[in-house]
Amino acid sequence: MRLITWNINSVRLRVDLVRRLLEEAKPDVLCLQETKSPDELFPREMFEALGYGHMLVHGMKGYNGVAILGREPFASTTTRAWCARTDCRHAIVELPGGIELHNIYVPAGGDIPDPDENPKFAHKLQFLDELTAWFAAERTGSNGGRPMIAVGDLNIAPLEMDVWSHKQLLTVVSHTPVEVERLGKFQRAGGFVDAVRHFVPAEERLYTWWSYRARDWAASDRGRRLDHIWVTEPLVGALARAQVFKDSRGWKQASDHVPVMIELGG
Repeated sequence: MRLITWNINSVRLRVDLVRRLLEEAKPDVLCLQETKSPDELFPREMFEALGYGHMLVHGMKGYNGVAILGREPFASTTTRAWCARTDCRHAIVELPGGIELHNIYVPAGGDIPDPDENPKFAHKLQFLDELTAWFAAERTGSNGGRPMIAVGDLNIAPLEMDVWSHKQLLTVVSHTPVEVERLGKFQRAGGFVDAVRHFVPAEERLYTWWSYRARDWAASDRGRRLDHIWVTEPLVGALARAQVFKDSRGWKQASDHVPVMIELGG
């Protein structure tokens, strides 16, 4: 199975880029974040024409939104809401083989890394806390052997080599110690393994996001790894390959995020 996650930053605006990715990479499952589309305007016909007739679309006008598209039927579909909001950030499907797939869009958190001064940052931390508590209570213990995949724009670059400058970004939202700690707790609560770093050593730089503010994103290469794919232990042995589609950042009218892919074999 080939699975791709991508923060598309408006699926309708970049529908041609999604088509290009599907035609070139041919994933079995595609997870999108920041679709920015109400469900009734989601471009279902395009996905159906390309062979992705099975969809869980969970969107809203102008903001957020997640979607899971597949070639094969989903055994079940559901969504979850966090922080007493209905802001379309978490979709769940059961894939063939009983694999539970979570597509998650963690709040960005604003610019000030202080929950007392910045409600957006407080929301981000609360979102992670609630996710962590739910996975710990509902997805571990007696269910510790459950095959699960968690993907998405988690809006945190946890490792030193996940950012262009660890020292300079320690006080910048997405790489602060409090966020990294929260993300680690979430990862442990679900029993997840970082599937991309399974193939790319932690000592190697790896990014999935480059700011629109950079005049030449490729030349400056000041990126961050905000987009992740995690798997639980029953799936680690099936990991066959991982890929970050860095070149797509240079496509015309590109998202500031690039797709990330894993392949599972066996």
